[in-house]
Amino acid sequence: MNEIIKRNGIKFGLISGLISVLITVYAYVFDIELFGSLWLLLFIIVCYLVINIVLLSNTKKKLNDNFTFKEAFTTYFICLIVGVSISVIFNILLFNVIDPELGEKVKEVSIKSTVAFMEKFDVPSAEISKAVEGIEKSDNFSIGAQIKGLFTNIAVSSIFGLVFALIFKSKPKEQF
Repeated sequence: MNEIIKRNGIKFGLISGLISVLITVYAYVFDIELFGSLWLLLFIIVCYLVINIVLLSNTKKKLNDNFTFKEAFTTYFICLIVGVSISVIFNILLFNVIDPELGEKVKEVSIKSTVAFMEKFDVPSAEISKAVEGIEKSDNFSIGAQIKGLFTNIAVSSIFGLVFALIFKSKPKEQF
């Protein structure tokens, strides 16, 4: 494997993992309500998009614009694995070791924000009750659920990685 691809994937994976940890710590320390915030979710998505665009642009440039689809996807995937693993390991520690009651607090925040969101769109109360019941039954912060979420995140994010690889791969040079 190309050293530039590996080094950039790991470097940007560490950056994305650190950003995820810092955002989680910020929400935990300053405002637990942020765990249910749509705006925070959108901010996180934008951060990851920017990180991946910079990652792939930087790597392509370092490879003198000779960047195959496979190399682009591999770079993205390394970054993804490193970043998501750091985030999940931190979340497992936070929700299961540091503050085991946090999961219930976040569940309450999630219920409150879900109800408010659904009420804005005039969703019938029966549907709201069903959604609340589903949230109450779920345990998204157990170690098993976090690991399952890790694999789900990798699978879904890999689809975005395929799209990014298509966008950033080098265009074939015309042969004469």
